[in-house]
Amino acid sequence: MAETFDVIVIGGGAAGLMCALTAGQRGRRVLLLEGSGRVGKKILMSGGGRCNFTNTGTTPANYLSANPHFCKSALARYSPGHFIAMVEAQAIAYHEKELGQLFCNESALEIVQMLLAECSDAGVRVVTGCQITAVQQEAGGDRRFALHSNRGSFAADALVVACGGLSIPRMGASGFGYELARQFGHSVLPTRAGLVPLVMTGKPLAQLADLSGVSVPVTATCKGMSFSHSLLITHRGVSGPAILQISSYWRPGDALQLNWLPTLDALDRLQQLQRERPAAELKTVLAELLPKRLVQRLCETGMPNLPMRQFNLPQLRELAQYLQQWPLVVSGSEGYRTAEVTLGGVDTRELSSTTMQSKRVPGLYFIGEVLDVTGWLGGYNFQWAWASGHAAGVAV
Repeated sequence: MAETFDVIVIGGGAAGLMCALTAGQRGRRVLLLEGSGRVGKKILMSGGGRCNFTNTGTTPANYLSANPHFCKSALARYSPGHFIAMVEAQAIAYHEKELGQLFCNESALEIVQMLLAECSDAGVRVVTGCQITAVQQEAGGDRRFALHSNRGSFAADALVVACGGLSIPRMGASGFGYELARQFGHSVLPTRAGLVPLVMTGKPLAQLADLSGVSVPVTATCKGMSFSHSLLITHRGVSGPAILQISSYWRPGDALQLNWLPTLDALDRLQQLQRERPAAELKTVLAELLPKRLVQRLCETGMPNLPMRQFNLPQLRELAQYLQQWPLVVSGSEGYRTAEVTLGGVDTRELSSTTMQSKRVPGLYFIGEVLDVTGWLGGYNFQWAWASGHAAGVAV
């Protein structure tokens, strides 16, 4: 005999926990099912273990989706301020690292414990280590959802899919949410790794590989999008916040460019250096602006290392362009193994943007990363989890 609830939430990540506690606070009898041995595993590993739990500057423009208007309603109704109020009510100390990114002072565990405490207070039943073997809709007038698992059989009038995406499979990520969507007649847009390091091969890799560990501020540009932050050269290619951000926009074959001097007018500075230090070689003066090893490599691969006085104005212009529009040739990404998010997913055009409910199957909801809504690096994906989870929790 199946245990019966008002709401079943599949997935104990950020979105699932938020949905469960919100629905529970409204008096709904909620069951939260998590496949792994504990809830909130991705929360615990985020932000270096301190959880970048939101971004105070969140706007719909910080998200990628084939349906860019979809996220507006949920984000407007559950803002960063709402989640911050919950954090402050639990006396969790936090700080702003940069660009509106908020982190716990101590540990991401505080966020998980806060969400679990809210679930407990709301009467939510949490079951971990639950491997679901079948999900179906019962025949008849009520059309309840029935689930079968290694932890028993359950039924509910509402089913919320919060299974996440494919990123970081060692944390238990799988395509189960996409399988459920297809089972119930929903379209799933092609998925790919986002917020992920990029890899290089052949000559481009050979030019940089021995500089592994060098970090430098850059502006990375692709298809009209630009992000200014640090870049880290790795033994396989490039990483760092600027690269992770631009990786969500890059696709194989797209041109990528780096500005090695993102805060300067390169031509103006080169002319200044030429006036002030005409006898100094190019690599000497540039080593005051960039890491010495990087400058050496740039000179070896595309810039003549001459005394500054020997460059005429057209040559200085070419140098400036080379430094500020340097072609970065990458062959791919490191994939889901290290990706922070999954791009693509359940097609949001088949859902209500207000409630997250399916337009095809009443009582079926999708929230969080399983949807085709992906945020930038810096707390935006957690804010989407809170907002979409809250929207569904209010509606179920």
